[in-house]
Amino acid sequence: MRILVVDDDADIRELLGRYLETQGFEVALAASARECVAAVATRPVDLVVLDVMLPDESGLDVCRRLNDEQPSLPVILLTALKEDVDRIIGLEIGADDYLGKPFNPRELVARIRAVLRRQGPGAARNGAAEAPARELCYRFEGYVADTTSRSVTDAEGREIALTGTEFDLLCIFLDRPGRLLSRDTLSEHLYGRVSSDPLDRTVDVAMSRLRRKFGDNGVFRLFKTVRNGGYQLTARVVPEPRGP
Repeated sequence: MRILVVDDDADIRELLGRYLETQGFEVALAASARECVAAVATRPVDLVVLDVMLPDESGLDVCRRLNDEQPSLPVILLTALKEDVDRIIGLEIGADDYLGKPFNPRELVARIRAVLRRQGPGAARNGAAEAPARELCYRFEGYVADTTSRSVTDAEGREIALTGTEFDLLCIFLDRPGRLLSRDTLSEHLYGRVSSDPLDRTVDVAMSRLRRKFGDNGVFRLFKTVRNGGYQLTARVVPEPRGP
C-alpha cells in the first residue's frame, strides 16, 4: 500500500515516512498542498495522511478537493490537539478519520490499517486489509448496495457517490435493519474504537453526510434518530447473493 504523508514540518514528515516504511508501507512525502496535489496526480496512492496546517493552502481545502475528485481515496487528517472545529469540518467534507497532534506513530498505523481494511478487496495487500467474507447485494427503498464493487445505485440506476466511510456506515445498518444502534456501537464498528469524549461528534457527522447523500437530511425517511439512543435504519432490507 502506498501512503502519501503531507506535512510542512520536515522532522515530522521524515519521521512518519521512515516509521511507515518499517511497517511495510511504501511512502511518498509532500510538504505543501501543491506538492500533495501533484503527487496524487503523478502516481496513485492508497491513502493520504494530511496535516490541516499547510503553508500554501488549508489542508481542509485539499481534503475537499480530493474528495470531489477521488471520493474513494481515504484521507486521515492530522490536527492540533484542541482544534475540534477543524476535525468536525474535516469529517463533514469527507475525511475518513483524524488524529490530534501530538500522537503516537503506532496509533497512526492502527488508524491507517483500520481505514484500509474498510476499502474492500483492492486494499488487501501487505497484510493491511482483508477481502470481504461474502459478496452480497442489498436492496432497500429502491436502492441497491453492492458489497463487492462498493457501490450504491438508485431506482433509475444512477450511482450514489459515497466515500469509503459512508459506504461502511451504510453496510453496518444494512446488516442490522430495524435495530437501534448506539453511537458507541457505530464507532466501534466503523473506526474500531469507542471515544471516551462524550462531546465527540464523529459518528453524528458521518451520519449527517450519509443522510445528505440519500436526500434524507431533515426528513429521516431512511434513518431515524432516537434521542439518547442512537440511530435506526427503518427501511426493509433484502440481502441477495451477488450475481456472476
